[in-house]
Amino acid sequence: MATVTSTRPYHIIIFGASGFTGQFVVEEVARSAFEGPSGSLKWALAGRSRQRLEGVLNQAAETLRKPELRTEVEIIVADVSQADSLAIMCQQGLVVLNCVGPYRFYGEPVVKACIENGAHCVDICGEPQFLERMQLEYHSRAMDSGVYVIGSCGFDSIPADMGILYTKNQFKGTLTAVESFLTIHTGPEGGCAHDGTWQSAIYGFADSGSLRKLRKKFGHQPLPVVGATVKKRGSLFFSKEIDQYAIPFMGSDPSVVRRSQRFLYEGHQELPVQYSAYVGVGGVWSLIKMFCGGLLFWFLGKFGLGRKLLITVCVQNGYYSSSLLCQMEGTSFSLTFFGEGYAEGLDPSQGRPNARICTQIHGAEPGYVATPVAMVQAAITVLNEPQFLPIKGGVYSPGAAFARTTLIDRLNRHGLVFSVKRF
Repeated sequence: MATVTSTRPYHIIIFGASGFTGQFVVEEVARSAFEGPSGSLKWALAGRSRQRLEGVLNQAAETLRKPELRTEVEIIVADVSQADSLAIMCQQGLVVLNCVGPYRFYGEPVVKACIENGAHCVDICGEPQFLERMQLEYHSRAMDSGVYVIGSCGFDSIPADMGILYTKNQFKGTLTAVESFLTIHTGPEGGCAHDGTWQSAIYGFADSGSLRKLRKKFGHQPLPVVGATVKKRGSLFFSKEIDQYAIPFMGSDPSVVRRSQRFLYEGHQELPVQYSAYVGVGGVWSLIKMFCGGLLFWFLGKFGLGRKLLITVCVQNGYYSSSLLCQMEGTSFSLTFFGEGYAEGLDPSQGRPNARICTQIHGAEPGYVATPVAMVQAAITVLNEPQFLPIKGGVYSPGAAFARTTLIDRLNRHGLVFSVKRF
């Protein structure tokens, strides 16, 4: 297999650059080009349609007032259904940013092509089944190639995964458990989600049984519980921490954090942290709307015709719009971590935790502002800090890949602000 070399023409190739998320990634790469190796970044766009990619490039040049993008950034035609085109694309870049989802349908050929052709792969997948299956089936091959495949490098799940590491580093003693609460603050027009994100959620819910079967194939022993065992909250409860009703977070964060904690425990003998994730849903009226929507989602998501109906009706009616008119301005998020553990010098096996910490990550709109920032900074970290990545290639979660890098500092400089709060 090929190995990654610095003689390739591009540092970064954005695959799926003409997609909804890909367009924002293009703009973020253009803003961050000065952060590349030796102060510059050579990059290219890739996708099925040269015409559409040219349109994205022209739009970015106009939005950012960088007319030079039209001539300096190259275009590569590649199709996820054509293995030869993916191979040619991967041979030209050090890092491929894969923006083509849902990943359960389109992600594996890109991972395979990157490994076989010596390009690191960074994606923004929030689908646990895909992420864990790639680790199961491709980790050894990626290690042999010296290629890093790092999934979930967007809002799913860099804030949660790196937030746990940040909280652990700030805690003076032995951190044993963390609960996180996600709060989305929407502007006057409300939040938005792309239809690709909506499809990922629908199919992930429908296929949850397969994920349980997949996890058994790893043969993992349970991680040790350090300190007092934290009881799980109910499926709905009023959180005094954020002063609103909350439910368990159904995304990929718990899965990703668990993978990182296992890697750090087995590879670096770091004590694992118990982790529970929740999301705030607001007051009583928000609770009623969530219940009705959730009931409909649960019922229709159980069978094929229902899933098709969910996708078709919601997209057609603009609930999950792929239009660039989707309202993002005024939307932001905060992810708050409440940790507990044992002060320095105390034995975690004795007694109840006696020390607490509260940290927070705050950022702009999560899907199409924070996600491109996180993805691009992850790629730039791979390029600039290879000596601080795991010693060999492989399929990793963000926390496993970036635990010893300056990624948190980079995110801080780009609007994803990590801070310690008063408890």
